Amino acid sequence: MLLGPFSSEQHADYRAMIETNLLGAITATEVFLDQLRVKGAGDLVNISSVAGRTARATNGVYAATTWGMNGWSESLRQELLPSVRVSLIEPGVVDTELPTHITQEATREAVQKGYDAATVKPEEVAEVIAFVLARPRHLAINEVLLRPADQLG
Repeated sequence: MLLGPFSSEQHADYRAMIETNLLGAITATEVFLDQLRVKGAGDLVNISSVAGRTARATNGVYAATTWGMNGWSESLRQELLPSVRVSLIEPGVVDTELPTHITQEATREAVQKGYDAATVKPEEVAEVIAFVLARPRHLAINEVLLRPADQLG
């Protein structure tokens, strides 16, 4: 293999990550897309990650799913304009339970260190989304990249 051998546990984690982060969002969007088109107006907000812009050596699959969300969102934006606004929210580290879903111990411990210092709360991300949605219909905020003030990458 080009990138070296993967354990079956890694493969299962990667598959779950792709199915949840990318395919889950695409499928959910497709379910409601006809309703948005018929209504003739609406908003679609996708959540990605800073990792959709900045990949790290240890998060390639996660970064691939978030880069995929970024591309999916831009394609939808172009397809649905002007009646449906598509916004992409790309948070950095947010104080969530994400590390508890990682099954590989070494990876979970490394990620948990960053999350232990997380200063951005989910409610703050929700406030940003509410701001985006409250803009007048003629204004579309396509992307919002937000991070804790002390997060470098």
